[in-house]
Amino acid sequence: MQTFSKVSKRATCQWCGKGLPDSGRGRPRKYCSPACKQRAYEQRNNVKGTSIPQNAVIMTPERAEKIRDGLFELRCAAEDVSTAASEGASGEELQSLCDELVRMARELEELK
Repeated sequence: MQTFSKVSKRATCQWCGKGLPDSGRGRPRKYCSPACKQRAYEQRNNVKGTSIPQNAVIMTPERAEKIRDGLFELRCAAEDVSTAASEGASGEELQSLCDELVRMARELEELK
């Protein structure tokens, strides 16, 4: 019999991605501030005077830096696997390196 664990995902602003506080009652919030709500409206309605393309992805500099760092770590881990394989590492060592590579990739996927 399979059991499923309930994964609780914290709500995030649909514009900037910041975490939103639990609202408790009523409709859940979509935006963290009136400014984010306005920017989303402008993008949805192609308001003149905004330079935001319809297919733009908006993120904070901190989030971009976190993704950039994660990609660098992932590349280094992949290079470690490649080096170990070319140097004739044991299957056990390669498996350990691959497990670490998969773990890092999964963590990077969580940065949404």
